[in-house]
Amino acid sequence: MKNQLDDNRPIFLQIKEQLEDSIINENIQAGERVPSTNEFASYYQINPATAAKGINELVNEDILVKRRGVGMFVTENAKSILISKRKKTFYENFMLPLKEEASKLNISTEELLEMVNREGNRDEN
Repeated sequence: MKNQLDDNRPIFLQIKEQLEDSIINENIQAGERVPSTNEFASYYQINPATAAKGINELVNEDILVKRRGVGMFVTENAKSILISKRKKTFYENFMLPLKEEASKLNISTEELLEMVNREGNRDEN
């Protein structure tokens, strides 16, 4: 868990995103228990209801499953669900604006791909 939360963003979203990142990065595996709302509340000194809101959103998205009396656990499909969701968000937030700007500048698809590949090659050196 991160040591601090950002005061400029809703806390429940930050908790949700921390868990998502941990699942995507495989710091938390499918079938593993995640910290409870009380553990998050104690660690960050926040209201347990705030932590519960972020965790419950992940339950609603089939990322986590409640096991009564035991805790919250990562579902088998959690990572693939999260990656699909993030790819869609990436496309909407980055690719569509990129394509729109490229169109304004009369940059062809081929030129755009060349630019992307050129940057990729620079990273390899």
